[in-house]
Amino acid sequence: MFTSPSPKTLFATLSFAAALAVATRAEPPKGKPVEPEKDEVTISQALTKGLKGKIIWSTSRDGNHDIYIMNIDGSDMKPLTKGPKTDWYSHFSPDGKQVLFTRSKMDWTVETDANYPERWDTWVINTDGTGEKLLIPKSTWANWTRDGKSIVFSRASQVFQCNADGTGETLLIDVDQQLKGALAQHPSLSDDGKLLALTLRGSGRETGIFNLETKKYFTSGGGCQFSFFPNSHRCVRVNETGIGGTSIFAFDLKADGTHGKIDGGKIDGKNIVFMDMPGRRSHEYFPRLSPKGDYLIWGITQRGHDHDIADYELYLWKIGDAPEKAARLTWHSGNDRWPDIRFE
Repeated sequence: MFTSPSPKTLFATLSFAAALAVATRAEPPKGKPVEPEKDEVTISQALTKGLKGKIIWSTSRDGNHDIYIMNIDGSDMKPLTKGPKTDWYSHFSPDGKQVLFTRSKMDWTVETDANYPERWDTWVINTDGTGEKLLIPKSTWANWTRDGKSIVFSRASQVFQCNADGTGETLLIDVDQQLKGALAQHPSLSDDGKLLALTLRGSGRETGIFNLETKKYFTSGGGCQFSFFPNSHRCVRVNETGIGGTSIFAFDLKADGTHGKIDGGKIDGKNIVFMDMPGRRSHEYFPRLSPKGDYLIWGITQRGHDHDIADYELYLWKIGDAPEKAARLTWHSGNDRWPDIRFE
């Protein structure tokens, strides 16, 4: 005869299962410095010479994930945040004085848990390491608009916009109404405020554009990490094809947020493959355009896919140069991801 477990027994069983699930998650590698190859150093020095500014990114090299900051040429590298929590998805404020980032409530937490906003908060810190504070509770994927007046962020299926100080939240879209069970990631607002680019996960895996004026949603196919060039409806996103299994597309949207059919890296016969790094290291993610749209910074791994633990290295490319001139910026076997760049 079956007897239902007591609430105490059931709670203990579920607690053990949850603890086991956390324990079996692969933790990020602390890694170690890697000796750079001579040609990589030559390319890096040629590209970064004379460039003044800062780079931030999330790295596991201290054993979890902290936000690091360094000069564009790699000098003066140091942690901006410290602690056992997972700090990631960092962005410079438009004036370059602050950094916005996502932080886990618990100790090390995987990026896929971004679908659970109750496990995260949005924080802000000055670029000198002072003034760290909680800005938007229970939120992920936060980023400033280019004018610095507001922030766009996600909570599960919903995307909000709020003031730069975290107040005055306004709902922009609930993607569950477009695709039942969908979750919104990586929201990016065009500078004119008309179009919202999204990555959808959960019940659907696609990218799309939501027209905030007409309230119409347009599917842009697979891939992820959709964002806009400055002052334009031109956009970039990661696609699930390429030399290393991914590449970065760039294409223009029509005024209503739609575009032609994507077919083999082309739209209406026009090539849209923006960056597909030649060579053995070519699995690309985390694209971020410089404030003027003249440089691309992103991560590439040689093997693996996991955003939290794979050995991604940061690269910088002056847009318009040959892909072979893209410069490697980090040499470390830990996990480096989600970079941003700010010029002086």
